[in-house]
Amino acid sequence: MPTKQFKRPDGRKLDEMRAMEAKVGIVPNADGSAMFSFGDTIAIAAVYGPKKMHPQHQQDPATGTLRCTYSMLSFSVSDRIRPGPNRRSTEIGKITGWALAPAIMIKNYPNMVVDVHINILQANASTRCAGINAAALALAHAGIPMKDIVSSISIGKIDKQLVVDLNKDEEDWEEGEGSTDIPITMTPQGEITHIQLDGRITSKELKEVIELARKATKEIYGVQKKALKDSIKDTK
Repeated sequence: MPTKQFKRPDGRKLDEMRAMEAKVGIVPNADGSAMFSFGDTIAIAAVYGPKKMHPQHQQDPATGTLRCTYSMLSFSVSDRIRPGPNRRSTEIGKITGWALAPAIMIKNYPNMVVDVHINILQANASTRCAGINAAALALAHAGIPMKDIVSSISIGKIDKQLVVDLNKDEEDWEEGEGSTDIPITMTPQGEITHIQLDGRITSKELKEVIELARKATKEIYGVQKKALKDSIKDTK
C-alpha cells in the first residue's frame, strides 16, 4: 500500500515540520517587523501604520483598512524570477489580508490604513504560510490591537498520504495521484481564518487535515509567542 511504503524526501515523519525560526524587530525603520522561516523558506514582514489612507476616496469612516503586499525577491529561487507584482503575488497578498483580518481590531482605525509588506528572501515551498506567520508577528510587534496571533501551515496529500509542511520536492511530486496542497491559517483556539485547496481530497481526509493543522499551528504559535517574549527581554 502507498501509505506504508511512502517516505518523505527529506526523511521527516509524516506530521513533522521543518525547523522553525522567528524573530521580531528586524527592520529598524518599520513600525513593526518580523522574520519567520520553515527550513529553507524565509519570509520577512514589515508593518507601517496606522496612517491616513491615501487616496482620500478610499477612506472608510466606519473602519480601517488592512493592506497586504506579497513579493518573492528575484534571488529567492534558483531560477531567478522577474521582480515586481504579478497575478500570483497580488492574489497571495489578498489571501494574506483575509487570513489576518479576523485577528485584527482594524475598526479602531477609521479612515486609516495599516500596510503589511511581505518579502520572501528564500523559497522552498510554503511561502504564503511563512509570510502569514511573519505578518502576524510584525503586526503584534507594531502594537496593532489584536484578538490573538494567527498561525499558518501547509498540509499536503502525496500519493494518498497526508503530510505536514510540504517542501518543494513534495509540491512537485508526480508519482501516483500527484500532490495536493492545502494551506490553512488558524487562531490558537483552532478557528480557521483561511483555507485553500489545490488538488483533490475526500471529506474524511479533510477532517484529518484540519486536525493535523490544529496540532501544527499550536507548535507554530509557540514559536511566535517565544519570539515576542524574547523581544521584550531584549529591551530591558
